[in-house]
Amino acid sequence: MSNQALALSNHNVAMAISNPGALGTIEAYISAVNRLPVLSQEQEQDLASRLQKEGDLNAARDLVMSHLRLVVSISRQYLGYGLPHADLIQEGNIGLMKAVKRFDVSRGVRLVSFAVHWIKAEINEYIIRNWRMVKVATTKAQRKLFFNLRSMRPDGKTLDPEHIEGIAAKLNVRPEDVSEMEVRLSGRDMSLESPHDDDDEFAPITYLSDEGDHEPSTVIEKRAYDTLQSTGVANALAQLDARSRRIIEARWLQDDGSATLHELAAEFGVSAERIRQIEAAAMKKMRGMLAN
Repeated sequence: MSNQALALSNHNVAMAISNPGALGTIEAYISAVNRLPVLSQEQEQDLASRLQKEGDLNAARDLVMSHLRLVVSISRQYLGYGLPHADLIQEGNIGLMKAVKRFDVSRGVRLVSFAVHWIKAEINEYIIRNWRMVKVATTKAQRKLFFNLRSMRPDGKTLDPEHIEGIAAKLNVRPEDVSEMEVRLSGRDMSLESPHDDDDEFAPITYLSDEGDHEPSTVIEKRAYDTLQSTGVANALAQLDARSRRIIEARWLQDDGSATLHELAAEFGVSAERIRQIEAAAMKKMRGMLAN
C-alpha cells in the first residue's frame, strides 16, 4: 500500500470515523471509505504487530480505516429497524476500533473475521437501546428472538402453536418467550399525552389513570394522616391530665358508643357544663400538639 493511496481522504475519513455525517451526506462518506485501499495479509500483519508491540497509533488508524467499508456493509443488514444509517455506521465503527485494539495477529486469523463479531455486537446494543423508548429485549433469550424472529415468521403472519414450538426449538428458548416477543414486536410506542391540545380526552393518560390513589403525594399525605391517627393522638393524650384524658377517651375514642356529658358529670361529681369546658380545653390542647 503506497503512502499516497493511504493518504486518500485521510483527514476527512478520520473525522468521519466518529461522525459519518462529517462529509456532508452518508453517500459521500460511503464513497470515501470505498476508495480506501484494502490491506494485504502481510501489510495487516505488519501493522498489527506494530500496534501490539509498540503501541503505534498510526498503525491502529490504518487498520481501522482499511476496514471501514466492512462496517458499511454490515450496517446495511440492520436498516429494517428504522434507525438512521449514519448512526448504525457510527456504532459499528466503535465496534471496529474495539476489535483492532484486541486483535492478536499471532492467532493466524484475518482482522476481517475477528472484527465482524465486535461490529455486530455494538450495532445490536445500539438497536436494543434506541429502537423504542421502552426496552423490548433485556435477557439473552429476548435478544436472540429480537434479531431473529422477524425473518423466521411465515410471511409476517401471526405465529400458530406449531410455528412457536419450531422457532423455540431452533433458537433454544422457551415457547412462551417466543409468544411474548411476538407481542412486543407487533406493538408500537404511544405517547401518554396527546400532541394536540384539543384531543386530550382521547389520550391514553385519561383512561390509564390509577384509581388506587398511588400518586406519590397522595401516598405521603395518607401516611402522615395515619401517623396522626395513631402515634400522634396517643402522644397528645399522654400530655393530658388524668381527668381530661378520661373525658376525651370516653367521648371520642370508644368503639361501643361515646359517653354523654351527663354520664361523665355523674362520674366526676361536677356539672355537665363543666365536663363540656374540660373537653373543649383538652381538644384545643391536643390540636396544638398534633399541629406541631
